[in-house]
Amino acid sequence: MSSATTTLPILYSLQNCPYAMRARLAILLAQQTVQIRAITMKDKPSDMLLASPKGTVPVLIVDDNLVIDESLDVMLWALNRNDPENLLYNHDEKSLPEILSVIKENDDEFKPNLEKYKRAKRFHGDDLETCRLECETFIQALEQRLSQHKFLMGATPSLLDYALLPFIRQFSRVNKTEFAHERYSNLRQWLSHHLQSRLFSRAMFKYTLWLDNHEKCLLGE
Repeated sequence: MSSATTTLPILYSLQNCPYAMRARLAILLAQQTVQIRAITMKDKPSDMLLASPKGTVPVLIVDDNLVIDESLDVMLWALNRNDPENLLYNHDEKSLPEILSVIKENDDEFKPNLEKYKRAKRFHGDDLETCRLECETFIQALEQRLSQHKFLMGATPSLLDYALLPFIRQFSRVNKTEFAHERYSNLRQWLSHHLQSRLFSRAMFKYTLWLDNHEKCLLGE
């Protein structure tokens, strides 16, 4: 392992956390390399808690002066360093504010509704359909976008696609029979495109837990 590894940013990550997933996706898309430290929420490394006391992932320690512990900020950090696929849609100054607005709606409104939907399914609640309908306004807005172009902002992927991907993946898995309905046809095609990609496979590679042996692992090598 190169001695340069010690100078690389360190990313604390949880395998199936949607926020950690979006961070890993962006780091790969931006062709950045970081040390990745896989954790579990039951056993959080003291170094991670020292850097970010709130104790959630992702946590990106760039250097002694910069710690980023919000997933969207990690995505923007990576893509502002390098954006080879123009995911920030720099050709249209109106795009980024729109992208950030929809991501905020996802994080502030759709995500809590999705959690209720997941709980209703897990515990066989009689409010399953009610919870699904609470998700539907946001989901159908995405479906409408995808009826106009292949990706959420246009003909090519954007930050929005990758920021939302882990959450739509969760939604699709709550009730697979329901998600097979025609009203989700565009979203289903969009989701399949991303889940079958090499990028997604790389982002979902399962690393050895950091606390098991402190093995140095690289994401984006």
